[in-house]
Amino acid sequence: MNRQILTLFSVLCLSVTAAGRTLSLDSCRAMALRSNKQMSIARVKHEAAVNARKMARTKYLPHVDLAGGYMYSSREVSLLNDDQKYKLSNLGTLSMSKLNSIGSNVAAAFNGRIEQKLTGLVQQGLMTPDEAQRAGNLIQTISSTMSATAGSTLAPSIEGAVNHLGEKIVEAFRTNTHHIITASALLTQPIYMGGAITAGNKMADIAEHVAETSIEAREHDVLYSIDNAYWLVVSLRHKQKLAEGYLNLVCKLDSDVHKMIENGVATRADGLKVDVAVNEADMTKAKVDNGLALARMHLCQLCGIDLNSDITLEDEEDKEINAEMLPESSPNSEEIAKKLREQRPELQMLAGAVDISKQEAKIARAGYMPQVALMGGVVFMNPNVYNGFERKFKGALNVGVMVRVPVLDWGETMYKIRAAKCAANIAQLTYDEAQELMELQVTQCNFRVREANKNLATAKKNISRAEENLRCANLGFKEGVMQATAVMEAQTAWLQAQTQKIDAEIDVKMSETALKKALGEM
Repeated sequence: MNRQILTLFSVLCLSVTAAGRTLSLDSCRAMALRSNKQMSIARVKHEAAVNARKMARTKYLPHVDLAGGYMYSSREVSLLNDDQKYKLSNLGTLSMSKLNSIGSNVAAAFNGRIEQKLTGLVQQGLMTPDEAQRAGNLIQTISSTMSATAGSTLAPSIEGAVNHLGEKIVEAFRTNTHHIITASALLTQPIYMGGAITAGNKMADIAEHVAETSIEAREHDVLYSIDNAYWLVVSLRHKQKLAEGYLNLVCKLDSDVHKMIENGVATRADGLKVDVAVNEADMTKAKVDNGLALARMHLCQLCGIDLNSDITLEDEEDKEINAEMLPESSPNSEEIAKKLREQRPELQMLAGAVDISKQEAKIARAGYMPQVALMGGVVFMNPNVYNGFERKFKGALNVGVMVRVPVLDWGETMYKIRAAKCAANIAQLTYDEAQELMELQVTQCNFRVREANKNLATAKKNISRAEENLRCANLGFKEGVMQATAVMEAQTAWLQAQTQKIDAEIDVKMSETALKKALGEM
């Protein structure tokens, strides 16, 4: 039923129930649909399925993730080892020591050359040995004096400067990675996921349709329950009237028999039999009263109103239930199957389960396919390595393509596909079995309709006969040609005929409801 119509019915039923608590079948249906907890659950499930479908659509779109982190390290990452640090920090000292060693070697070589020159001059007769010795001593003295003077004034300053330069180099190579802070923004755009995203979206669409169909199925269940409860109240109300009428009949008979006993026309045994009939009629009425009260409470519970509400149903105050015989039809199995597929929500839900299991098989099969995604992002680090090691936030833009190709999974994907196919087969078999059972249910409901029509026709015939029999018994009793027991038997037969007529009329109503539910036409 259209939701707008149901809302209108709800408003109408509230206005009607507020004035006199007289409810029609439609108002009871609307109230039950509005207040039923299972209906509310089905609506919430449908809302969840809608959100799940919207969520599945987002798989086509790029996703952006932000991430940040902080890490403390007890040790610092070092690009230089301890020996390199020592040599760089003492670069001046080591260099001057090397230079002194080189200078000593150069001085020794120089003195050796001077000595060779002076010896050559002596051999040539240009100098005397004493003159050569004095000249050599003079040159050696001058050289030693100059070396000592230069070393004493320049060496310490040069050595310190070079050592300081080496320490700066060591400090420049420090990473200072005790505290590391990172921040990143990553964008991922799926390009091809082996069909898994498409299959997931189809599953979400099917699940949404199944949830919507579930609401319709729940509506059918609620309407079927409310119809049963409604007509049960109507049936018991008419039986209550019948019990009251029967009680009045036996009470009148009891009064007449006791008058006849006083006049000596009837025996005391006749009076006792009538008294028993009165007691039985009173007990029957009490049972009907209790059953009617419980039936009203059940109807109130289904309608979502207070259990002790004083309600009156439109059909219960009518003199007759006015149940018309239903048209009988014998559709073939193909027509029944077509109607069930188009109208029965339970079968549509099972068909959705079959489709979902097929999509799950496609998702499992996507495990064999390559997956391609476009990735890009910005990464910031502190300290960063983009300009040496700096204690500053600096970042870089990264763009790339990620390709994932499954090579070896030891048959995991194959087993998933097989399991998904088995689930699809199970869903299909369940669907076929449910369809067969529903076709059988429709056939049974058609038989029930025929039986209800036949019972109603028979009950109507019996009513006229029972009324005529009771009229004759009462007339014969008044004329004194019939006993009180004959009147009691006629009254009992009349009660049974009236009860059968009520049951037959209600059965016609219920068989119609059952057939509509079986065909999905509630």
